[in-house]
Amino acid sequence: MEERLQHDSRAEGAIGSSARTKGLVFGLVAGLAATIVIDLITMGTLPFMGLRADGGFSVIGDTAAGFFSLFGIDVTGGVPLGVVLHYLIGLALGAIFGAGVAHIDALRLNSVKKGLGLGILYTEIISLPILVMPPIILSWTASAAAQWFGFSFVMHAIWGIVLGVVVSYGLRSTVATERG
Repeated sequence: MEERLQHDSRAEGAIGSSARTKGLVFGLVAGLAATIVIDLITMGTLPFMGLRADGGFSVIGDTAAGFFSLFGIDVTGGVPLGVVLHYLIGLALGAIFGAGVAHIDALRLNSVKKGLGLGILYTEIISLPILVMPPIILSWTASAAAQWFGFSFVMHAIWGIVLGVVVSYGLRSTVATERG
């Protein structure tokens, strides 16, 4: 009974806050690493498909420009805008994932396998609204849209793998250091 009365919940909150911060940082690092990995794979693969190496960035930039034009906002699309948006989105989604798995007990990454699975699941679900925009805004054919979805599904699965593994290892090494 006396032990319960002497329990200081402020210390627990500080540790929780520290874990969230570490999750956020590892999520940012993982989001950046995962984005670089899929960009390298994409730029190496697209020429074999008869497309420009920077075609993925062009699609992102042109889609964003098309989206903004729906609201009467004139934005230049293309590769530069696509690169900026792709990396900002990668960093943001990585940070959200890292903070989420560090904060929500049910999502806590207690194994690399769980990190891998949650990383893929998170990425595939969170990217769906983004992936449907290019075929709609850029008025693609059904064939082009199917190719886009297939390729994007594979690339985002790879992104999720890198994300989950990096965050999992990062948070596990932090927990091991704090315990040791």
